[in-house]
Order: sequence, then structure tokens, then C-alpha cells
Amino acid sequence: MRVTKAQAQANREHIVKTASVLFRERGFDGVGVADLMAAAGFTHGGFYKHFGSKADLMAEAAASSLAQSLTDSSGLGVPGFINLYVSRDHRDGRGDGCTLSALCGDAARQSPELKATFASGVENTLAALERHYEAGQDAPQETIRAKMLDTLAHAVGAIMLSRACPDDSALADEILEVCRARIIAALPPSPAKQP
Repeated sequence: MRVTKAQAQANREHIVKTASVLFRERGFDGVGVADLMAAAGFTHGGFYKHFGSKADLMAEAAASSLAQSLTDSSGLGVPGFINLYVSRDHRDGRGDGCTLSALCGDAARQSPELKATFASGVENTLAALERHYEAGQDAPQETIRAKMLDTLAHAVGAIMLSRACPDDSALADEILEVCRARIIAALPPSPAKQP
């Protein structure tokens, strides 16, 4: 039975979505092609009809999940984003969470192409945060970018450190609570709304 082009594209998208979740849950090296294809409901042999290599899928899955993270957090101001991001729900939801906090450590040991995908994801995340950052009308762009870079690094690091501790440990929760409070306290107060 031949598969239509539309069905082949839908199958590819399903594989990418499945891979994105599994990679965030288990890391790039923790997921084999056979396991990934089985989880997506396909045979191992079908993988190479869609992708040249696992590295190709890793880059596509990372780009897809990085873009999805931005969509999921659009409309939040920076404090709202931090409250959502530096939380126990996000920490415990690896497969549905941010690709940066789940896979930056893995990406550091991967190809230049995958690192470029992550660099692009960082840039896009910074740009989104900068658009929602209320720094005042006269704040220089360099200052805003530096503040958002510091905020993002602090938030990603908080999730990574908390995940490295046992889930039920007091330290795992303390890391989130302290970092979230410090990040929010370092943001300027929202400007008063004009009537």
C-alpha cells in the first residue's frame, strides 16, 4: 500500500513530535532509533525514508520543540514567564518542558549543526523575552539584552540544578523557590499605567 505525500508528511511530523518528547525525557543518547520509531508506531526500517540520520532528526526535533516553547509562553510578561518556567510543574514535566533546560547539557557534546539549532533557539527566546520586558522607554537595547540573557541563564540553570536532585528532596524545591524569587526581585517594577 502506497503512502500519499500528505500521509508521509504527517508521519514525519508525528516522528518529530515523538522524538522531541523522548529526547527531552531521556536525552539524545538515551533514545535509539528503534525505540523512537516503536514509540511513534512505526517500524525501525521506515526511519531512513524520513531522515538521513539520527543527528538530522535531533536537529529537527530540537528546532520544533524550541519553537513550540515560545508559542506556549507567548503573551506572558517576563515575571509571568519566570513564575511558569521556574516551577515544580516545569521541572517535573521534562517531556513537555523547555528544550533548553532539558537538553543544553547534551547539545554541548553534539555537532556544530545541532549547536547552531540551540543557538538559534536561545536567540529567539531572548528576542521574545526582550519584547515583553518592561525596562522603561530610555533603556539601551544592550542593557535589555544583557538583563534577559542573565534572566534566561538563571532560569535554565535553576531547572537543571533542581532536576539533578532527587525529586522529593527539599533542596530541589529550595533551588526553585530561591531562584524564582531572586529572578523576579531583580526585574524592575512594572511602569505605572497611564490613564
